[in-house]
Amino acid sequence: MQTEEAPQPSPPSTESSVEEVESSGTEGTPASEAGADGPASEPEIREALKSVFDPELGINIVDLGLVYDVQVEDGKVHVVYSLTTMGCPIGPLIEQQMNQSVSGLQGVEQFTAEMVLRPPWSPEMMSDEAKAALGVF
Repeated sequence: MQTEEAPQPSPPSTESSVEEVESSGTEGTPASEAGADGPASEPEIREALKSVFDPELGINIVDLGLVYDVQVEDGKVHVVYSLTTMGCPIGPLIEQQMNQSVSGLQGVEQFTAEMVLRPPWSPEMMSDEAKAALGVF
């Protein structure tokens, strides 16, 4: 395993790798990979959350209807979500994956998530694509 040292302040140069990381506002994410139009928006965050899948169902949490609300303000992102069942043991895993997918977006300085059980999740909350994939009509 390789370890990286923090870049030392240096005069401006023509090398772009360190400059891209510093200008991105997201440590470790090059500016070319982060959004170029300022802080992440709610639709961009919801899109990033589509990379988080329920491991039992194989459907992303947005299409499952588990993401109830996304709040974005001054670099702080707060996601309100639920689980498919009250006793579902994957809550901590889902939250960790949400944090990883959202924290890499430009302008995101802090991520918090809140799991709620009201309103309870139901299959009617799924997108049409998720319903079709699971055979729910």
